[in-house]
Amino acid sequence: MASKDEAKLAKAREALLDVAIENAAFDGFTPRAIDEAARSLKIAPDLAALAFPGGPKDLLSAWSEKLDDEVRAELEAADLKDLKIRARVARGVRLRLEKMAARKISARRAAAFLALPQNAPMGAELSFRTADAIWRGIGDTSSDFNYYTKRLLLAGVVTSTMLYWFSDESEDGQPTWDFLDRRIENVMSIEKAKAGLQGVVSKLPNPFSLLGSLRYPSRGK
Repeated sequence: MASKDEAKLAKAREALLDVAIENAAFDGFTPRAIDEAARSLKIAPDLAALAFPGGPKDLLSAWSEKLDDEVRAELEAADLKDLKIRARVARGVRLRLEKMAARKISARRAAAFLALPQNAPMGAELSFRTADAIWRGIGDTSSDFNYYTKRLLLAGVVTSTMLYWFSDESEDGQPTWDFLDRRIENVMSIEKAKAGLQGVVSKLPNPFSLLGSLRYPSRGK
């Protein structure tokens, strides 16, 4: 019985997501967008409430997760072995934006929602998840410090490129893709500089040993 209820809820959530995101172009990310979707789909209000218990925040999170999953799956299925890392990353960011193209106004509304001070932490988390989906999709296996720096830097690229894309009214979106290439070039320059700095740092004396010798001088000195 429980599995049937879960299946029913999952089906309702999927149907509501598509319609509510379309409604968000007019209603913004508000409870009304979900309520109107439930009404048009003839889904009971209590079931709609269960589908997105956090209201607009859950709706936006579900949309972002769906897009991220689609991008990661397509990148994993694509033959990218002959492309440089920057080209693979650009492919991922472009794919993410293209998947929102049919809902560009809703995407603008989402950005406005996340720009509210109380929603800023959520915006940062969603950007990080998108960056993670792209890096994983192109086969990144980094860990520890590199894992976080790569994703934080790419999250910045995704956010800035998306904001540029909102104002790009060109037919082919080329100004956005040119902007994206420049931003990725900047990030790769930072990564290159960081790698060089790590090489220099690795050759420096251990600072803790140095401090220890200053505080506790050896005998005869």
